Amino acid sequence: MTRRKVAVIGGGVIGAGWAARFVLMGWDVGLADPAPDAPQKVAAVLDNACKALPGVHDVLLPPEGRLQVSPTIAEAVAGADWVFEAAPERLDLKRRIYAKVQAIAPDVVIASSTSGFKPSDLQKGAAEPARILVAHPFNPVYLLPLVELVASPATPPKIVADAKALLTEVGMYPLEVRAEIDGHIADRLLEAVWREALWLVKDGVATTAEIDDAIRYGFGLRWAQMGLFETYRIAGGTAGMRHFLAQFGPSLKWPWSKLTDVPELTDDLIDMIATQSDAQSGGLSIGALERARDANLVALLNALKSAFNPQAAYGAGAVLRTADARMDARPHDLSQPFPTYARAVPTDWTDYNGHMTEARYLDAFGRATDRFMEAIGCDADYIATGGSFFTVETHIRHLGEVVAGTRFTVTSRLLGYEGKKMHLWHELRVGDEVRATGEHLLIHVSLETRRASPPGARVAEHLDRLWRAHKTLPLPNGAGRAVGQRQ
Repeated sequence: MTRRKVAVIGGGVIGAGWAARFVLMGWDVGLADPAPDAPQKVAAVLDNACKALPGVHDVLLPPEGRLQVSPTIAEAVAGADWVFEAAPERLDLKRRIYAKVQAIAPDVVIASSTSGFKPSDLQKGAAEPARILVAHPFNPVYLLPLVELVASPATPPKIVADAKALLTEVGMYPLEVRAEIDGHIADRLLEAVWREALWLVKDGVATTAEIDDAIRYGFGLRWAQMGLFETYRIAGGTAGMRHFLAQFGPSLKWPWSKLTDVPELTDDLIDMIATQSDAQSGGLSIGALERARDANLVALLNALKSAFNPQAAYGAGAVLRTADARMDARPHDLSQPFPTYARAVPTDWTDYNGHMTEARYLDAFGRATDRFMEAIGCDADYIATGGSFFTVETHIRHLGEVVAGTRFTVTSRLLGYEGKKMHLWHELRVGDEVRATGEHLLIHVSLETRRASPPGARVAEHLDRLWRAHKTLPLPNGAGRAVGQRQ
């Protein structure tokens, strides 16, 4: 198959992001930037993209394309099927770039990343104005899917359709803007919020941190998955958007905002907004939208908690981590099997049968192991000194159904401890009933040599004390079983 190529003009964060997305989606990329350090800067963005983009796909990405960074436009554009311009926001500079590109490849389409200029402004004086349009992405381009696609009346529909197909192919969401307007759609909305934020700071109403907190702990989480109009439609209750506008529309005339020029809420405008909002929701009831909203918020909040790296928790996720720690700060009798993990099963932990998935059993037992490690002193501070336990063998038994909403507790104990080896036993319990067990063999390892080594004195002391208590406990049913053994 013939390899395809795009050219990117400009190696800043947007240009490098374009390059990274296309390379990881199997395209060759020629990037032009005269800065001597451009190759290093682009390589750093590509490295970030290589670690991030595959994590949001459940399938393998195509084989990577080739990236060539050069100081000249001619080298980058040679053989390119498309050109993405990501130069600084100077109209004169962009027009000079288009002249150079079209002198080399008059038939190629040029998509500008401009955040503010209209395509008709970009096209003035061009040899082939119809082949210039706007494709405005958002940083990081290799992760965020939105790209605002803006054409002028001079742009043929086929070029717009081809651009939409190309952007869709590389995993983006091309939003076709209906009419040319400075700032397109998203940046006009952001500009309004930005201007109001500047006034709030200037007037001493809020600090920059307080404004950011108002966004990231509240409506920003809702916007991330439902946007503005659908969020307000739900706020109107079962009567929907029409009720919301009737209830809160009058407040638009109150002097809440410095941006007081608002449209009159005529009957025609109310009908237009309500009709579009109903259509946007695809016929879903308010109850269905509320359930979808809650499921999405749970996923977003859990992502922000950064389950396996507490130091990386952000925004509302950090708040939740603090709450978890407070609720889980109860003392336990470590001489008996003690609770190491407890929660209710969320809906996204279940499969097509409504059961908790196999991966989530391992997740639950893995988190229990982490808590057990903390209990014996193998915490972040200890690991920073160069020692930790690696799991070398795992056996999980599924003994009963666990479905969405089930409240469970994992209790843990030592089945064995000798030198470098630690033998753990976990039981996932619903009330007094054991629904699953996890048996794990771990070896203490030096993180410097990556070889087995005795644990440090503090960890060894905790393990010795636990083992003296736990070795007198009865051997649990099922311990030491292999897959397929008769009961």
